[in-house]
Order: sequence, then structure tokens, then C-alpha cells
Amino acid sequence: MNKEKALLFTLAVIQFSHITDFMILMPLGPQLMEAFSIKPSQFALLVSTYTISAGVSGFVGAFFIDRFDRRKALILMAAGFALGTLLCSFSYTYEMLLITRSFTGIFGGVLGALILAIIGDAIPNDRRAGAMGMVMASFSAASVFGVPAGLFLASLSDWHLPFLILGILASLTLLPIMRFIPEMVGHIDKCADNPTPLEIIRKVTSNGNQMKALLFAVVIMFSHFTIVPFISPYMVANVGFTEQQITYIYLIGGGLTIFTAPLIGRLADRHGRVKVFSIVVLCASIPMYFMTTLGETPVWVMLVVTSFFFIFGSGRFIPSTAMITSSVLPQNRGSFMSFNSAARQMTNGLAAYLGGLIIAEGENGELVNYDWVGYFAIAMGIVSILISRKIKSVD
Repeated sequence: MNKEKALLFTLAVIQFSHITDFMILMPLGPQLMEAFSIKPSQFALLVSTYTISAGVSGFVGAFFIDRFDRRKALILMAAGFALGTLLCSFSYTYEMLLITRSFTGIFGGVLGALILAIIGDAIPNDRRAGAMGMVMASFSAASVFGVPAGLFLASLSDWHLPFLILGILASLTLLPIMRFIPEMVGHIDKCADNPTPLEIIRKVTSNGNQMKALLFAVVIMFSHFTIVPFISPYMVANVGFTEQQITYIYLIGGGLTIFTAPLIGRLADRHGRVKVFSIVVLCASIPMYFMTTLGETPVWVMLVVTSFFFIFGSGRFIPSTAMITSSVLPQNRGSFMSFNSAARQMTNGLAAYLGGLIIAEGENGELVNYDWVGYFAIAMGIVSILISRKIKSVD
């Protein structure tokens, strides 16, 4: 394994633990809502608290992240993230879980930004979308292995066990970080001085291209995370899935994206990121419509729909992330990607909470108004296509 592949593999492993930690909460929704006797809006807050906390930490981290060796920063954030995940496994009340999810989010927000910044610094622009596709295939791996394994562990005991095992695995990611991630200080050498927080904010807000990239990221998140947290509860309450059958959604959909994510990355490098992004977003709108409007449906039919959503819904993040990363120069990339991560994470939280406010529980326990959430998500996808055409690459 050459150095570049080892680096990308390590980042993918970290991203796997990071994504699994975030994703596992959503399919555990029916169990958590029953265990804590909470409403959809309270479950939405449980999902949101992680992302909002991650957004705040990402925003604060933007003022400091470019002053340090990327490797040392990655080790610190990965260690804090592992600790937070372990603490989640020892939470026995709704309030305790809210607090520990917030703590985990503090480290998760900066961790995600660091991964993107390292890819941006280490991989040339002409191969960056492909590299993004490789690392973001960890989303697929989390869906195929992480989430089903987590649900299986929960069935053996309860929802605490998946977080305990994941916390242990996250701790082990420190080993490949120390082995395969080199010292990365080139971005520091390119900075003439250490800018103040106000100067960093001014650099981002005064740059029209970077502001468009941030808006682009926000709109994509609204298109995605208004519907994602409620897929599992809706499938159980409305469509007719059992809690055990929820595993199939992630197993099949994630399995397909293992192959499609790198393919979309290569297509974006070859045919243009804006063009590929636009096509993928339009394709994603079709399963989004059916997934949020169908009532009781044969399981195999809905699995076809959700699988296409996994392919195209997650696929749009590959060209879009490469576009965002290339909208800023290397010496400012760490700070900007922290701003970007903060904006995305806080938008995730707001989007999930917004979805929770719109969705209500019917007389028979079914979820209502999910179709309105779907219409909103599709509209945001169309808006993201328009914004994508305004972003310029400066790398």
C-alpha cells in the first residue's frame, strides 16, 4: 500500500466510526422513542443536539485549526470523539443522552473538517473528487456493516451496547492515525501570520465565492436532513416494516453505494463536478418523493426506493464536497472547512428539528406530514443546483 492509499484508508476508517456513530441513532429511533417515551420532536432534538454541538465546535475551531499540525489535531479530536461515544453507552436517561451526544459532537464537528482539510492538502485537485469518493465510501461501509451490526448488538442487549462497542473501535483508530498520517505543517508555512478570529471571519465573509460555497453546503443539508432522521420511524409506523427489517434499508442501500460512490467521484473528475452533481440531484428527487409519500407498501418495493435514495442522495455529496474544498486556497482551507463543517452540522440539526416540528403522530401511531417534508427537501435540491453553477475553483 503506497503512502497516499494508506492515508486515504486511515481517513476512511476514522470517517467510518464517525458516520456510524451519527447514523446508528436514527435506526434506533423506534427503540429510543419507546424506551424514553418521547415524541417525534424530542427524538429530533436528540439527533439535533449532536449536530448543533458539532457546528458550534467547528465554528470555534475555525479560528485555530490552521495554526497547528493537522496530524496532532486529528489525534486530539479522534481521542475526544472516542471518549464521548463511550460516555453515550453509560447514559440511562433521555437528559443524560442529550448531554453525552452534545459532548461527542464537540469533537465530531472538528474531526469532519480535519478529514476534508487533509484530503485537500494531500491530494492534487485533478484527483480530489476521486479521493473524496474513496473516503466517503465509508458512508456506505457504515450503512452495510456499522448500522446492521449496531442494530444486531441492540437486539442482543439494548441500545447502549452499540455505543460501547463503537467507542472501543473509535479508540483503536488512533493506531493507524499515528502510523499513516504524516506531519502536515505546509499550510502553516504558507501563512504569513496567525490571523485573529475577526480577520478569519472577514476573510470568509468578504469572499463572495466562499460565501456561495457555504450557502451551497447549507442548502444541500436542508435537502437531506429534513427527511433522513425519520426514515426508520416512518417505515415502521406507516409503511409496515418491522424493526428488524430496518436493517435491510442500510444493508442494501449502503452495499450499493460502496460501488457507486467511487464511480460518481470518477465521473465528476472526468465530466465536470457541476454537471454530475446536477444529474445526481435530479435523480435523487424521484426516490425522495416516493419515500415520503407512500403509505403501506410491500417491503421489497420500498427497499428499491430507499436503495436509489442511498445511491443518489449520498452521491450528491461527492462532487459537491470536491467543489467546496476547491473554492479556497490551501493556507485558508482548514479554517474555511471548519466554517463549512460548522454550517453543515448546525444546518443538520436545524433541518432535523424542523422535520420533527412538521411531522406529527396520528391517532393510530402513524406519522403524518412526512410528505410535506419531502416536498421541501426536493425544492432545496433544485435550489442547490442553481447555486452550484456560481461556485468557482481557485485551486
